[in-house]
Amino acid sequence: MTVRPRPLNLFAYLTCALLVTCALFLPGQSRAATELTGAGSTFDYPFFSRAFYQYTQNNPDVTVNYQSIGSGGGIQQFIAKTVDFGASDVPMNAAELQRAGGPVLQIPVTLGGEAICYNLPGIDSGLKFTPDLIADIYLGKVTKWNDPALQKLNPNAKLPDMPIMVVHRSDGSGTTYIFTDFLSTISSEWKQKVGTGKSVSWPAPSSVGGKGNEGVAGQVRQSAGAIGYVELAYVLQNHITYGQLQNKAGAWVSPSIETVAAAAATKPTVSATDFSIVNAAGANSYPISGYSWVMVYQKPADPARAALVKKVLSWLVTDGQEVAKAVSYVPLPQNVQKVALDTLGRMEVGH
Repeated sequence: MTVRPRPLNLFAYLTCALLVTCALFLPGQSRAATELTGAGSTFDYPFFSRAFYQYTQNNPDVTVNYQSIGSGGGIQQFIAKTVDFGASDVPMNAAELQRAGGPVLQIPVTLGGEAICYNLPGIDSGLKFTPDLIADIYLGKVTKWNDPALQKLNPNAKLPDMPIMVVHRSDGSGTTYIFTDFLSTISSEWKQKVGTGKSVSWPAPSSVGGKGNEGVAGQVRQSAGAIGYVELAYVLQNHITYGQLQNKAGAWVSPSIETVAAAAATKPTVSATDFSIVNAAGANSYPISGYSWVMVYQKPADPARAALVKKVLSWLVTDGQEVAKAVSYVPLPQNVQKVALDTLGRMEVGH
């Protein structure tokens, strides 16, 4: 089966967001009254860029400068109090919360899927992978593209006698957390030998790291024989081929707004301590799906500034969700929007 993704004009969105930020520093330009800063997840960047750009169009006295540095870096900057909010594809753990030095609120802000992308000359999107096969590739047990297990799943594909180059994140990454959570869920060997985390020791001898989702996407795009896990918006923007996965129900599914939404629908209650939707049940559920989160302090040092942060984030988790589909994210379900607003409601701000 050949699945040809429709290219998104994501470059235009990111360029607009960049111009908004850069304009603040150009001679002769009036700087916005308030510039909020955030840092973290690269998974979130395409969505944040479009959403914050739109917010600034309607509220020209406010800009949001978001640094796409990875979930681990975002948590570090948040704990160091150098940003107004942090962003991560996995909520902060107990040790990180302790280091924060004060009560932290963690708010779900977006929902997306991770594609298994690859670079094989002459092979279109739609190559089939079982969960066990993905685990074996990342464990270094399947090392050639014409391995019998791959060929059996794809009998009509002319798979080359070529080494598989395994690409992974080199930085602390919530995208990696979701991916390794998936592998730990479907493979007892992976769970025992590697486990789940923002950073892990990659066992495949051919492993190559890339910084950010953009780094992994770039490595796969320029390296014949490469395979990697990348947030869907980056895959579509970079026109990278990607595969179908067999889900828990045994169905073959591609990452899409519909299949990620189906996975989310299987978990009606979401919290910062119970959030995983990988390997979800249901015939249409995409198995590598997950929420992303924003962190703020419950008692910010500057309550007046925090009031604006709360206003922007409240918009982001409600009306701001309307831009999600334009950049291949899934709007937060209504019940999760309520969770987000209720959590933000506990933020102590000035008036």
